[in-house]
Amino acid sequence: MEPQKDTEKTTNTNTAPAPANESKPKPQKKEEKKFTLKTPKGTRDYDPFQMAVREKVFKLITDCFKRHGAVTIETPQFELKDTLTGKYGEDSKLIYDLQDQGGEISSLRYDLTVPFARYVAMNKIKQMKRYQIGRVYRRDNPAMNKGRFREFYQCDFDIAGEYDVMIPDAEALKLMTEILDQAEIGKYKIKLNHRKLLDGIFEISGVAPDKFRTICSSVDKLDKMKWVDVKKEMVETKGLAPEIADKIGKWVELAGAPMTLLTKLETEKWCDGNASATKALEELKTLFEYLKCFDCLDRVEFNLSLARGLDYYTGLIYEAVITEGEEGVGSIAGGGRYDDLIGMFGGQKVPSIGFSIGIERIFSIMENRAKVQEMRDNETQVFVASFDPLLEERMKICAQLWKANIKAELLLKATPKIQPQLKVANDKKIPFVVLFGKSEIEKGIVNVKTMGTGEQVAVNRDELVTFMLKKIESMSNNNNNNTTKDTKVVVPSDPKSETKN
Repeated sequence: MEPQKDTEKTTNTNTAPAPANESKPKPQKKEEKKFTLKTPKGTRDYDPFQMAVREKVFKLITDCFKRHGAVTIETPQFELKDTLTGKYGEDSKLIYDLQDQGGEISSLRYDLTVPFARYVAMNKIKQMKRYQIGRVYRRDNPAMNKGRFREFYQCDFDIAGEYDVMIPDAEALKLMTEILDQAEIGKYKIKLNHRKLLDGIFEISGVAPDKFRTICSSVDKLDKMKWVDVKKEMVETKGLAPEIADKIGKWVELAGAPMTLLTKLETEKWCDGNASATKALEELKTLFEYLKCFDCLDRVEFNLSLARGLDYYTGLIYEAVITEGEEGVGSIAGGGRYDDLIGMFGGQKVPSIGFSIGIERIFSIMENRAKVQEMRDNETQVFVASFDPLLEERMKICAQLWKANIKAELLLKATPKIQPQLKVANDKKIPFVVLFGKSEIEKGIVNVKTMGTGEQVAVNRDELVTFMLKKIESMSNNNNNNTTKDTKVVVPSDPKSETKN
């Protein structure tokens, strides 16, 4: 059938012509499309203050990584979809797929672990201790107030290669505690379990082997859901018999001090007869002894409810959580052993262990603390100001300071008054101000004012760099470079008399 034709365009011969003096209708203005200025859901901008906090945290973490001998790499922010497919279990639905570009189907990286595994396999690397900091992407339901985003940074550390049992695992856990201790996030604990122990629990409870991974994914939700809801998912959604779910429930309620719970499982023979669980307990006993040597066993909780839903984990798994003061923040770090992942890309099997710091959640904690501490959003050490319009002299002094790697600023105006210049120094909490007028230039001196104390001294201009370096070093040693209290410069009624002191 043909589409209905427009019959409204036929001429009506009975219509009277419009009067000659009648004005033509004015053309209507085209309605402008309203544009909403916002970031996409699950993302955010970072202002200078937030970036100052982030840079501080990144440096802290990077220094810890390097202290343990790690080297860094960079991988693309998107990978071939086939690289990521089949590595994350049920979480694969959270991967961001990209449009077909030239016949290659790609996806934004979900984490930094799978790209690292691809890198090791592609370059035929047998041993590597590496760290990487980069953005990853997940089509998750964001919770911005809890530090959960769709675009966020991860800070990863991994040890790939054949080593003696549990030695690299112990070092990874020790490094995690160093980072969390130095970040001063408050009290935390590292929940720890073993995938082979979980598999043993499922086998003892009567779970079919082909359901291990999907039931593991349900157990992983116990930190967010009550057992009754997890059991309901196992039974109603995943077809597990209720009596089998009840058996699992008795296991996953066990948690406590590592050696205490380990002794309980061994003494009461919970795992006797199951090879997978017995081997896991042997490895955990070795690990706990090593963690004693590293002086960090007290931060660990042996917790049989920890599952970590990603499919690629094969052995030890762990997750750090805040235990007080930051309710709802959730996991701040996690990782585990993945001995088969690199081999999935073909070639040689390379056993590996690693962890990722959930940096956004640490940022949210440290941002709140930095606001209380009035942390500066800049690192400027010296502000150069003049009482007279001496732009060229201000430029020369700044150049002199910059050449010595001293962080300095000047007001970007040719003839500014002194008050606006000092206001910049006050607002930015810059610790030192170089002050001068025409008389000081003629004498070859400048005045250096220490903002925190109000102390002001005259310095020969050719000695300014040496003087400032000593002042900055002294300030750094006293840990006063982040906050400067009572730093307002009082402008005297007679500026010329102030500069002569």
